[in-house]
Amino acid sequence: MMIVSYDIADDKLRDSFAKFLKKFGYRLQYSVYQVKNSKRVLDNITIEINTHFGKRFCQTDSVIIFQLSQQCKKTCFGYAANDDDELVIVD
Repeated sequence: MMIVSYDIADDKLRDSFAKFLKKFGYRLQYSVYQVKNSKRVLDNITIEINTHFGKRFCQTDSVIIFQLSQQCKKTCFGYAANDDDELVIVD
């Protein structure tokens, strides 16, 4: 998986970036998303940042992408601890 963390000052741009990331994963915290790790997904995110979002960033804005391997360990506390539970929906 990848973790994408961002700090964007402009509300409209930040909302737009959050909606963009929802296509690839889900929100862990306000400005942190867990995203499926694949070369295609990373390329799509990188291209979109370079061609669309990056041009609109101000000097203090930042996006950090962490690519995690299978050996990385995830430990959750508080509400996030429920994130590891499997959800089964029966229709």
